[in-house]
Amino acid sequence: MTTVLEPAAALTDAWLAADLDEWTVRVVRRHFDPATGSPYWLARRPHLGFDPLAITRYDDLAQFGPFSLATLRDLDPVQLVPSDVPRPLAGRIWESGGTTGKPCRIFHTASMAEHHTAWRLRGLRLTGFEPGRTWLYACPSGPHIVGRGANQIAELYDSTVYTMDLDPRWIKTLIRDSRLVEMNMYVEHTIEQMTDVLETGRVHYLETTPAILQALISRRPELVAGLEGVGLGGTQLTPSMYTEIAEALQGGLIGMTYGNTFGCAMGLPVERDGAVLPYLPNYPQVTMAVVDKEDPRRTVGYGETGRVRLTVLHDDLFLPNIMERDQAVRLRAGDAWPCDAVANVRPLQITSAAPEGLY
Repeated sequence: MTTVLEPAAALTDAWLAADLDEWTVRVVRRHFDPATGSPYWLARRPHLGFDPLAITRYDDLAQFGPFSLATLRDLDPVQLVPSDVPRPLAGRIWESGGTTGKPCRIFHTASMAEHHTAWRLRGLRLTGFEPGRTWLYACPSGPHIVGRGANQIAELYDSTVYTMDLDPRWIKTLIRDSRLVEMNMYVEHTIEQMTDVLETGRVHYLETTPAILQALISRRPELVAGLEGVGLGGTQLTPSMYTEIAEALQGGLIGMTYGNTFGCAMGLPVERDGAVLPYLPNYPQVTMAVVDKEDPRRTVGYGETGRVRLTVLHDDLFLPNIMERDQAVRLRAGDAWPCDAVANVRPLQITSAAPEGLY
């Protein structure tokens, strides 16, 4: 394990020490330089109204305005990859969304996969999950990047991992069409797959979504109580859900991640007994700001709620100012971290009667 975890920790330590302005300049120049640039951004350059090669700091990215995710529904993902990444490309196309329309797609280069894995391992270690244990990975699979986690844990955390089938898009379709009988059947099908493995008594840790874990708690609380910990991913974990899960685990570990295919954040230690659930973006490849719901250019004050604005600043992928369908509280992460945290994430609400969100 030393040969895997120590290099991963060295990578994330170096990234956390990076100067964000310098990092921004390097990434933007890579994507807009005629010799290295990505085809999509090189084609967009004449229409931007400013010279991206003149950018000198992170705040200058505001000139791009919001990046429309509709672009990623029809664009060939290869067009976003810098031209100096050797062709033909070899890697996975990952999807995000697809429950409220066509999914968005991006290509992950080998470097992006490596970085995603390094942050994943740091999150596991930060929470206290021990290598060499047995997991049940009850998460979306197929085109969803969260499914990569099963291989990351198995291959790089020296673990045995059970997996199962889970299609969140089908669940969302059933809910949207008010086919509640079929939806409940699918939930029972999901829980049946989980209990089939958990009843063996061989599983130490469970990775799943908060909603699925709640369903398992309501049906088989004794199986949850027998776990040593859970990893929770997705876009919504409320303080009340956290309290319910903590009580069901009876002292077991709770790890958290927030994000999607474009960018992720790892959970930091909870505050005020779970009333504050903070996440730190995978800096500097991913940055998150909490902005005014009506004016995405204005960052809200600490402790205030706003819309999550995400930027991907990877050498092999540049996506500025994505307006997420989530809201969060802006939080000081503390002196140990180079950027703000986001906390208490939930689906975006423009009014109290109109919640929006994928999950």
